[in-house]
Amino acid sequence: MQICTQRLMLRPWCQDDLAPFRALGANPGVMEFFPATLSAAESDALAHQLMASFAHAGWGMWAVELPGVASFIGTVGLKVPTAPLPFGPCVEVAWRLDRDYWGRGYASEAARAAMDHGFSQLGLSEIVSFTALPNTRSLAVMTRLGMDPHGEFDHPALPEGHWLRRHALYRKKAP
Repeated sequence: MQICTQRLMLRPWCQDDLAPFRALGANPGVMEFFPATLSAAESDALAHQLMASFAHAGWGMWAVELPGVASFIGTVGLKVPTAPLPFGPCVEVAWRLDRDYWGRGYASEAARAAMDHGFSQLGLSEIVSFTALPNTRSLAVMTRLGMDPHGEFDHPALPEGHWLRRHALYRKKAP
């Protein structure tokens, strides 16, 4: 299943996406607000998990293509977080784009399309998003998506005192 927006195509993953996804995971700027960059093996394992979610559930994190410009600029979509979050279970909208494509509204455009799919096709009643407090760019995307702030929490996968542990939670109810 693919989704086309005005400028983007959200599509299923293919083998050709693995190398550019590895580059995203190894890029310190892209991974600034994650605990660490990813090795090639970790990146491939994550990509295969993302592919498997589509095979199992029919939805998940799409590969994002900028038609006529780039066959893979990142991943955007919906997922069920695996960490034991204080507000779970939930469905999260998330994104990770190549830095060359930041600041152009692609994350917002793709995330909006993913959320629309979640509400209209999957019948979700709510979608959340969360990020570490210092990640002001992602917080701005959440605001542009019309999501409402719903407080802060300590991410259980990060140790006490870690600079990324404190997170902001945003929610959006189905229209």
